Amino acid sequence: MENYGSKFPLHFLGKRLEFPPVEMANEDGLLAVGGDLSPERLLLAYKSGIFPWFNDDALILWWSPDPRMVLFPDKIKISKSMRKELRSDKFRLTQNTCFEKVMEHCAQVERKGQHGTWITPEMKTAYFDLHNKKIARSYEVWEEDQLVGGLYGVDLGHVFCGESMFSLRPNASKYAFIKMAQELEKKSYKLIDCQVHTDHLESLGAELIPRNRFMEILQGQLGTGE
Repeated sequence: MENYGSKFPLHFLGKRLEFPPVEMANEDGLLAVGGDLSPERLLLAYKSGIFPWFNDDALILWWSPDPRMVLFPDKIKISKSMRKELRSDKFRLTQNTCFEKVMEHCAQVERKGQHGTWITPEMKTAYFDLHNKKIARSYEVWEEDQLVGGLYGVDLGHVFCGESMFSLRPNASKYAFIKMAQELEKKSYKLIDCQVHTDHLESLGAELIPRNRFMEILQGQLGTGE
């Protein structure tokens, strides 16, 4: 174990299917290093309030930041320009029609301060497995017959953990996110986990909440099976 700016030592994961308590994460939210990306470990991670995020040339890093960026579906913000976009027939939304293509596009997005992509071949294989198990889902935005935007994430039942999104046309990713939030609200989903702050997500109504509150909501939904 090593200390990375935390009062707790950083955990190195082995073959055992386990994670340390999220309270042991360092100030940046880094909780553990190593392990694997098996469907079983990934599902345990999400159910424990943890997610993987690492560069393509690095060890697997597991995170649980405090505070946590989330969207309560009933708090989605829709600008006047986006309301007009939603009323038009410019875009249409589908679900789970091309999960692999959505991940491929997300992997190609250039992000500020990031070199390479964290959506590695190993990561793609892991999420394809989750998709085949009907745990990972994608939302696709089409302009006529062209895929122009979308997002994917992990569905825990009344909590959706968003992973990444992409946009090849102005507002296409916003369209996907808003439409998803509206659908999840109708299905009584309590929370969309956005993981970390971005101005883009904040503009859509996402907010930072204490990790302990996030965990209470997550565990409450998993515990009751609602």
